[in-house]
Amino acid sequence: MDTHRLIKTIIEGKKKRTIKLLQRLVQEDSVRGNESKAQAIMIEKCRKLGLELDIWEINESDLKHHPFYKCDRNNFKGNPNVVGVLKGRGGGKSLLLNGHIDVVPEGDRKDWINDPYSGLIKDGKLYGRGATDMKGGSVALLLAIEVIKELNIPLKGDVIFQSVIEEESGGTGTLAALIRGYKADAVIIPEPTNMKIFPKQQGSMWFRLKVKGKSAHGGTRYEGVNAIEKAYKVVQVLQQLENARNERVDDPLYRNIPIPLPVNIGRIESGKWPSSVPDMAVIEGRIGVGPWETLEEVELEFSTEISKLKSIDSWFDEHPVEVEWFGGRWQPGNLPSDHELIHTLSLHAKQVMKSDPIIEASPWGTDGGILSQGGNMPVVIFGPGTTEVAHDANEYIELERVYQSAEIISLFMVDWCNKPS
Repeated sequence: MDTHRLIKTIIEGKKKRTIKLLQRLVQEDSVRGNESKAQAIMIEKCRKLGLELDIWEINESDLKHHPFYKCDRNNFKGNPNVVGVLKGRGGGKSLLLNGHIDVVPEGDRKDWINDPYSGLIKDGKLYGRGATDMKGGSVALLLAIEVIKELNIPLKGDVIFQSVIEEESGGTGTLAALIRGYKADAVIIPEPTNMKIFPKQQGSMWFRLKVKGKSAHGGTRYEGVNAIEKAYKVVQVLQQLENARNERVDDPLYRNIPIPLPVNIGRIESGKWPSSVPDMAVIEGRIGVGPWETLEEVELEFSTEISKLKSIDSWFDEHPVEVEWFGGRWQPGNLPSDHELIHTLSLHAKQVMKSDPIIEASPWGTDGGILSQGGNMPVVIFGPGTTEVAHDANEYIELERVYQSAEIISLFMVDWCNKPS
């Protein structure tokens, strides 16, 4: 029996246990600051697989001077990073498999048909916050490792599995693992690509704009300057900036993405009283960074456009909008499409899915940029799940995609880790 058939057979026999593991993980609400119980499940599984474990709590003092560190959380106590290593025999290429355990909040529970952390299984799908982003991907990684272990397939290169915290807020967990010394000849991050291969990842940054007005009584509003009305003009400039930036995009990997570099307005706050003219409006949002750009270049273009408001409205000449960069910052990633990593992964994806995989650019940020730019490693994003349901109510993952991902990654491991280093 050939290796591929053996791998398929083992995966078939492990489907029930794999579903149970994913269900347990989804049932733990591992939102920011509450990752410990889900990580305990990961530790338990890594121990059963016989991996060499490294479990540690992040210390901000180890990261705060790194140029990629940007996080508004400074207490990580009780919520560890987890790394498990499958040691190779030596002489082969190493592989790093990176997944994050943290999930975004569930939002309004009324929008969910079932409990957000139910782990309900129905019609071949498992439902719950984090199922697709990205506990399903992490479980696929563990299943792939389990297959290799059970078949006792010899690997020359090491396989490093990571379950990190704090991805959704800027990548602190992955940065901590990088600083700790974990590097490899290739990286796969199984974020929800819907089985597409992403050699390029968009970066992103969060911004905060403070728009000034002048307070007055609502009955004599003409004596004031309404910050909300001024904020509307700021929003229009942001929309124009988005249009201008996207008109310049000519990368073919973005041709099927409607807005390659979005400027998203995520939050607006203004006013304290209905009968008063508000004297301040705060706009918070996110701007995408192209794989060919740096964060600093985008910051400069953004600030330059905001400064042009004074030519639209003289109010902004005396009361310029304050620009603040806060919270998460995701580095972009840019791997050439002809890289050996892409070729090898595509080969095995086609072997399993019976068709050529789609190769695109990621429309969102990942931890990939930290590893590629900070660790000089080739990184590809490839996994089960789909972004259409990530961060949304009634999030789910198709279980068959989890098994397919594990099958592809198992085959890739056998091939990649036995290539000469």
